[in-house]
Amino acid sequence: MEQSVGNPREPVVLQARDVSFDWAHTHRYYMDDDPVATHLMNILHLFLPEGEEWFCRVFKEALPMIHDPELRRDVLGFIGQEAMHARSHTGVHDYLHAQKLDIQPFIDHAEYGFRVAVDKRCSDSLNSLVERLAIIAAIEHLTAYLGDWVLTESALDRGDIDPTMLDLLRWHGAEEVEHRSVAFDVLQYFDARRSRRIRAYLLALPVITLMWWRGVSHLLRHDPQAALNRMRVRDFRAVTRKGLFPSFTGILRGSWQYFGRDFHPSQTCSTELAVAYLAASPAARAASK
Repeated sequence: MEQSVGNPREPVVLQARDVSFDWAHTHRYYMDDDPVATHLMNILHLFLPEGEEWFCRVFKEALPMIHDPELRRDVLGFIGQEAMHARSHTGVHDYLHAQKLDIQPFIDHAEYGFRVAVDKRCSDSLNSLVERLAIIAAIEHLTAYLGDWVLTESALDRGDIDPTMLDLLRWHGAEEVEHRSVAFDVLQYFDARRSRRIRAYLLALPVITLMWWRGVSHLLRHDPQAALNRMRVRDFRAVTRKGLFPSFTGILRGSWQYFGRDFHPSQTCSTELAVAYLAASPAARAASK
């Protein structure tokens, strides 16, 4: 049954889990020995830390203006989880350096994007803050879709996927599903106009897609063990046919939900599935001890 934007938030207390991962036994092409699939995931490790630290900065800026106690609680939980995501993905950088991959140019590109292009260049006006919140809500819808995909894609269980890396991806994906409504609810608190969120999504999706594509091509070009020097459409389709990455069709279908007049993130994904994985995740269980 469809819910409206005004539905109450789901009764989940968000908590940051102090997880850690050991990459000592992770092989070079940890996604089923596929260079393209592996580098598609490697871009997450390079792109997300800066993005999630930016999320935290923007939400901390908005927090003093939020007077709804439940929403404030959710925002604080969101900030804690996103900060841990940034730290966990940054922890993969030493592993990638050890693989002799030239990752610094893409890290520099992400730093410029989130520290200058959409941060320092923004004015101090309320409208600038709300526009940044709209972009975060758009990206969070996409990350919730990716989180649901990584939790439910059975090909990841059948393939030769490094178990530590898969746990990182699924732990992160489960928390994205768990807090999927927070950024949207914050945006609605400041500006409930549908036009604002649609415009932000139409801006964010092409930029992320272009950065991702260019990043994978960069890694392939500088990977001495890969036979490709760029990612072609047929290479990407081969990966998605094996179930090692979401297809364009799937991403567009998931994106279309966001445009609905009565859309709310609680209509998508499964909190129960996310919580169940977080209870079973080796890293999350170790952190709870």
